[in-house]
Amino acid sequence: MTDHVLPVRVYYEDTDMGGIVYYANYLKYIERGRSELVADLGLDQNVMRERDGIVFVVTRVEADYLAPARLDDRLTVVTRHRPEGAVRWMFDQEVRRGDQVLFRAVVTAICMTLAGRPVRLPAALRGA
Repeated sequence: MTDHVLPVRVYYEDTDMGGIVYYANYLKYIERGRSELVADLGLDQNVMRERDGIVFVVTRVEADYLAPARLDDRLTVVTRHRPEGAVRWMFDQEVRRGDQVLFRAVVTAICMTLAGRPVRLPAALRGA
């Protein structure tokens, strides 16, 4: 499976008083990486929600903060994904500065109805 790569620049608003990226912003960066991957796979989450009544929901995040990112750093969010079972979608994600891994996470998402019931992943995803 090919890695999905998303460039990210660290802005002042991303940092704490020391000029270091605030820890919660890494979760925003990897969310953007997953969202862009979904779009690149041809899945329109608005259509899925409005027409089919299904959404993706993160159920678990296991994260390791390895080194700090700083103001004006140019980062890349690298996302690898794999469907696991009928409803679960797993993501291995890293935030890198060059070749250095700053943050690593394993994210579990499921597909569910708007009423909160798990449903099968879309066929387009299972075949991706």
